[in-house]
Amino acid sequence: MSTMIRTTREELEAQRERLLEEVGMTDGQLAERAASYSLNSDELDVWHTIQGIDYLLDGDR
Repeated sequence: MSTMIRTTREELEAQRERLLEEVGMTDGQLAERAASYSLNSDELDVWHTIQGIDYLLDGDR
């Protein structure tokens, strides 16, 4: 049996903001550092999570 987790758009947006606060960067700063391979392992985890959140949010339109 598989498990499905339901999350609202508002919950995803709030999680995204919390993650950015956690690493102390803006969306643009994180993307810029990811593009130059300058993220540590924790920041890279946040980057991948935010990419997943953005994918889900874009699919919700």
